[in-house]
Amino acid sequence: MMEKFENLQKVAEHIRNEVAKRYTLLFAYNGTGKTRLSMEFKEMLSEGNKDTLYFNAFTEDLFRWDNDLVNDERRVLKFAKESRFFDALQNNDLDIENRIRPHLRRYSDFNFLIDYNRGEVTFIREVEIDGTVENVEYIKISRGEENLFIWCFFLAIVQLVLDKDEASTYANIKYIYVDDPISSLDENNAIAVAHHLATLFKKHYKDNDESDVRVVVSSHHTLFFNVMCNEWKKAKTSYLSTDEENYTLKEMEGDTARIYHVAMLKDLKQAVDRGMIYTYQFNILRSLMEKASIFHGHKDFGHFITFDDDDEEKTKLKRLLQIMNHGGYSMLEPTEMGAENKRDFMKILNDFIQTYPFNRAIFNEDNTEVANA
Repeated sequence: MMEKFENLQKVAEHIRNEVAKRYTLLFAYNGTGKTRLSMEFKEMLSEGNKDTLYFNAFTEDLFRWDNDLVNDERRVLKFAKESRFFDALQNNDLDIENRIRPHLRRYSDFNFLIDYNRGEVTFIREVEIDGTVENVEYIKISRGEENLFIWCFFLAIVQLVLDKDEASTYANIKYIYVDDPISSLDENNAIAVAHHLATLFKKHYKDNDESDVRVVVSSHHTLFFNVMCNEWKKAKTSYLSTDEENYTLKEMEGDTARIYHVAMLKDLKQAVDRGMIYTYQFNILRSLMEKASIFHGHKDFGHFITFDDDDEEKTKLKRLLQIMNHGGYSMLEPTEMGAENKRDFMKILNDFIQTYPFNRAIFNEDNTEVANA
């Protein structure tokens, strides 16, 4: 099923009103509006109350480093304690630090202390010095470790929501919205984060069959999305895309939800059939071709561009795909391709479809090649 919406507010309303299932998964490329969608969702009120706990780029921005540039000694991670996100910190009985630690131990070996009054976090790591193990304070952790700490901070608050802790300020939360929680993480941690998140909610629903908390997860990260789909096999799973006029939410059913590239390839084919091809779609096409070439053991995506004894033309198209991919073309302000680029794009896409034997039925046509310019 595919539905079109005139703006992200309408998409958010649809998700909120139609989310009958406990899990909703959205796949969308960067620039499509995932973060803005999470904010639109959060701003909607249920009976006049804020009812959404969210994690997105704005959550990460609540933390910043003070590297003590004068003395280079007291390096701490500051947090915006005035934000509602940290309301739980005002209640010492919640012991938020010890709620964070079990999550953090899954990913890293450093420790931490939170100074609520100063609004800062001090990180500590055990280091062996001259045969003696010592605790070194005020260490600077890596960007990946920082993101994992913030993520675990969020998970500790999620646990308060799921536990319906009446002593916290999160008792009225009905929706948890998570947007791309794995920036700056390697693939191993991306898998670990996805599995951890999925398991946390599955355990909650198993123990609390009547729970009314719903969770929405959106991501552009293909591996993370794939793991979530396989963990939450009964999730409502959709692909979000946009053009200069509308946002499209396309529901993916069955195995399609776990092979997101089929939905994106169909989008490209439909764009070609309509003759409305935008520059940013070079990014999508190259991504699909690169992943297919790696999967099949080819040197690069040039394998899918075919020319009879014309290496110069093949090299030109490979170079075009590389240049257009790094051209900074935005989905927010789509620019239609010129006639020559359209012809080249159609050639590359058609070669990819022909060389990599997709099921032609997914395009709702019978062995018809991509239209020529």
